[in-house]
Amino acid sequence: MRTLVVVDAANVVGSVPDGWWHDRRGAAERLRDSLVRYAEEGLPGHPGPLEVVLVVEGAARGVESVPGVRVESASGSGDDRIVEVAASAAGRPCLVVTADRELRRRVGETGAECAGPRTVRP
Repeated sequence: MRTLVVVDAANVVGSVPDGWWHDRRGAAERLRDSLVRYAEEGLPGHPGPLEVVLVVEGAARGVESVPGVRVESASGSGDDRIVEVAASAAGRPCLVVTADRELRRRVGETGAECAGPRTVRP
């Protein structure tokens, strides 16, 4: 059973002050592209292949999926969409990548494990 990995794009992109605010969509696309290798190879404690979902919001809405990474555009709150995706894991392992404390609490209630942005942005 493949682990579902849900990545909070806004939080992970915002964790590195590399000028992402000048091009939010481009930053989300770069993150998406960097996640492909994790979908294939896995993450520490979660061997691949993984099902990777990148949740985007705001200016990053409309970023397209690529092989290995499904992109979900939140119509409202990105956090709400992340909780919905995590809850859909239904009995299989789920890892949510975010540093947002409140979001970690919420997805923890669905049974998801949490990891910080460094998990996918060393």
